[in-house]
Amino acid sequence: MSAGGAVGSPLTLMLVCGEPSGDQLGAELMEGIRTLGGENIRIVGVGGSAMAAQGLKSLFPLDATAVMGLREVVPRIPEILSRVRQASDYALAVKPDALVCIDSPDFTHRIARRVKRTNPAIPTVNYVAPQVWASRQYRARTMARYFDLVLALFPFEVPFFEGHGIHAAFVGHPVIERAARMRGGDDLRKRLGIGLDAPLLAVLPGSRMSEVTLLLPVFRAAAAKLAQSLPGLVCVLPTVPNVAAAVRALSENWPVPLHLLDDAGDKFASFDAADVALAATGTVTTEIALSDTPMVTAYKLGWLTYVLARPFISAKFATLVNILLDREAVPEFIQNRCTPEALSDALLKLFQNSDARAAQIRDLDEAMHLLGAGEEAPSLRAARTLLSFAWEKRGAFADQRLVSGT
Repeated sequence: MSAGGAVGSPLTLMLVCGEPSGDQLGAELMEGIRTLGGENIRIVGVGGSAMAAQGLKSLFPLDATAVMGLREVVPRIPEILSRVRQASDYALAVKPDALVCIDSPDFTHRIARRVKRTNPAIPTVNYVAPQVWASRQYRARTMARYFDLVLALFPFEVPFFEGHGIHAAFVGHPVIERAARMRGGDDLRKRLGIGLDAPLLAVLPGSRMSEVTLLLPVFRAAAAKLAQSLPGLVCVLPTVPNVAAAVRALSENWPVPLHLLDDAGDKFASFDAADVALAATGTVTTEIALSDTPMVTAYKLGWLTYVLARPFISAKFATLVNILLDREAVPEFIQNRCTPEALSDALLKLFQNSDARAAQIRDLDEAMHLLGAGEEAPSLRAARTLLSFAWEKRGAFADQRLVSGT
C-alpha cells in the first residue's frame, strides 16, 4: 500500500460517498476498476446499495450522511461527525493506495482533510468536485491542501484546478452514459394518446421543493400563453417521488392537456417524444441535450437567497451547455428575467422556426462532445486515470523507501 504496502501487492482503493447519486457514481467507477484491473484490486470504503451490488462492504449505511437542508442536517451533526471520524480512522489504519472522495463535499472533504492532516503520504482524489469555479473560487486553494488529484467532469475544470495548485484530469461527465436511454418517444406518445404531429412540450421544474414551488407557477403561465399561439399544445411533466405531491397540487387545472409521469424510463422517453423542453437549470438539461431536444431553461431563487448568493457567483451562465460553449446557445432566463412572457416567446421560436431548432441541436451535439460523448465511457476513463495515479504513487513511494534505505 502507498504508506507501506509491498510493491507487488494488490492495490487497495478506498471509495467514500455520502448520498445516493454518489453511490451510483461509485458503483460505475467500481465496475470500471474491475474491468481494467480485475478482481485483484481491493476496494473498501463507504457506499450504498449500488456499490454493495458491486461487492463493497460499507463501513456504515448512508442514512446519516444522505440528508440535505438545514432543518434535516442540524439534528444529525453529531452522527455525521462521528461517521467522518470513523471513515478517516479506517483510512489511516488501512493506508489505501488512494482515498477517493465522491461528491458530497460537506461530508467527504472532511474525511480527506483529517486523513491528509494526520498522514500526508496517503494519496487523495476528488471525483465530482464542488463547482467552485462558479462561486467562491477561493475554495479551490483550500482543496489544494488535502487533494492530490481531481477527476474532472468538465474540460474547463482542468486548467481551473491546475491554476489553483491541484492536479486534475478530465474524465467526462457520467450523464453521457445515459445517452442510450433517450429513446421510446413514439411509443410513449401512442401510449398516452398524443398524436405524433401534436406539439409536445416537456416541462421540468426541478427535483427540489424550492425549485418546484418557485418555477412551476411561472412554467404554468408560460404554457398558457404559448397555447394561445400554438393550437393543440400538449405537455408532459416527469417528476420524482420527493416532489410528486407538490407537483400534482401545483399542476391542477393545467391550461392544456398534461400528462404527469412518475416512471424514470418514461422521463427519458418524454425527452425523445417532446418537440421542445422547458427546464430548470441542472443535470436534467444535459439529459435533454443528449436527446437532441431543443430547450429553454430557467431558474429562480428566493429573493433573500439570491441577494446573499449573487456577490459570490462568477459564472456567466447557469445552463451547462452554455457554460461549455461560453455563449448562450440555449436561451436561459434567470431570476427577474424568468417571466411567462419571456419563456413563451423563446419556446414559440423553437416550435415554429426550423432554423433556430437546427442551430440549437448542432450546439447541443457540440457541447455533449465536449463532455466526452462518443468516446470511452466516463466511468471507465475515470477508473483508468485513478488506477494509473495509484500505481504511480505506489511506485514513487517505493522509490522513496529505496533511496532512504527504509
